Amino acid sequence: MRARTRSARNRAVVLAAVASLSAGLLAGCADDGGDDSSSSGGGSGDSGGKTTISVGLFGTMGFKEAGLYTEYEKLNPKIKIAENAVQRNENYYPALLNHLTTNSGLLDVQAVEVANIAEVTATQADKLEDMSKVSGVDKSKWLPWKWQQATTKDGKTIGLGTDVGPMAICYRTDLFKQAGLPTDPAEVGKLWAGDWAKLVKVGERYKSKAPKGTFFMDSPGGLIQAILGSEKEKFYDSSGEVIYKTNPAVKAAFDLTAQAAEKGLLQSQTQFQPGWNSSIANNKFAAIACPPWMLGTIKGYSKPDAAGKWAVATAPKGGNWGGTFLTVPKSGKNVKEAQKFVTWLTAPEQQAKLFKVQGSFPSAPSAYTMPEVTGAKNEMTGDQQIGSIFAEAAKTAPVQVIGPKDQIIMQGLTDNGVILATKGKSAKEAWDSATKTIDNKLDQ
Repeated sequence: MRARTRSARNRAVVLAAVASLSAGLLAGCADDGGDDSSSSGGGSGDSGGKTTISVGLFGTMGFKEAGLYTEYEKLNPKIKIAENAVQRNENYYPALLNHLTTNSGLLDVQAVEVANIAEVTATQADKLEDMSKVSGVDKSKWLPWKWQQATTKDGKTIGLGTDVGPMAICYRTDLFKQAGLPTDPAEVGKLWAGDWAKLVKVGERYKSKAPKGTFFMDSPGGLIQAILGSEKEKFYDSSGEVIYKTNPAVKAAFDLTAQAAEKGLLQSQTQFQPGWNSSIANNKFAAIACPPWMLGTIKGYSKPDAAGKWAVATAPKGGNWGGTFLTVPKSGKNVKEAQKFVTWLTAPEQQAKLFKVQGSFPSAPSAYTMPEVTGAKNEMTGDQQIGSIFAEAAKTAPVQVIGPKDQIIMQGLTDNGVILATKGKSAKEAWDSATKTIDNKLDQ
């Protein structure tokens, strides 16, 4: 299947996702932490008289870090939770898809990222339990668009939503101050309000007085991801056709990112790789495109003295990054217990706790009025109350279309595209490399 051709299969699996708190929002979850071990392996049975529920995740989704596994085990003494996490979703998902296709080697619970939920819902629903039938599950507890993303045409819901990812910009107040930029979140947000090009201009100001050895932003991939997250159309249109090469918004985002890279404003790093991880620890950049879950990533890789030195400002435009669902494979060893666990783990109360500790913004609207959200602070951002910033960002996020190969296209634009502009390639050379890689993968 070529990227430039219309595909009946694509049309069937593309999902239009509403992207604001009132009408819907594409959601985000981290792609960080963990290791690159395989997600294969079946669910565990009894262990020492306890039933072990095996959970397959990508990145640091924060359930363990927020103490939710421990809390559930205390509430259910005969249950033990075993997490198996893979660092990057592009490593996790192909293995998961293979296990789903063969209906073997699946864990009791498997996470699915929003970029992959269209494909899984359309092609693998028969391998997964219908979570809408589980006792205690009430679809009204989720944002309507979030629920719909994991629901088949015949009404089967194969996953329950976890977090959403309204976009902001997180920045180091100490590095901004040293570069002569304002540090108050409201004043910082005004610098680039309404235009991503203004953000790049601020980057030029930063570079002119930057502390030695630092860059304005963390990576070209992070910048293009944020810009495209604020666009109504990215890679697919509502009929299911791949449009990434003909969509002017995609090319404009690519060129702006390449321009920032050529000017030396962006680190030559790929996000969620060891070099990028260490650049957080060593304070090598001043700003980063920042859905709420990114604060968990920053916390995970920072040294203790970085706590309180970050702040959150409104992004140039409202947008979103990522999103995750928890599914229960029918072939798991502990299906009933896994369904109960996923129902509890995605309840509004647990989503609010997760945001308070890890920064993962809830997909359950009732959580937005809970004190864990309204008064939310984060260890990395000190006394700043951040819940209202992300809630407001969500309200302005656009309606987007999600296609079955969004992840492949985005990865090609980042890892085989804009990263090259930090290594001396022109924007045209980088674009040609990216599109060639993407089209070859879409043909497979």
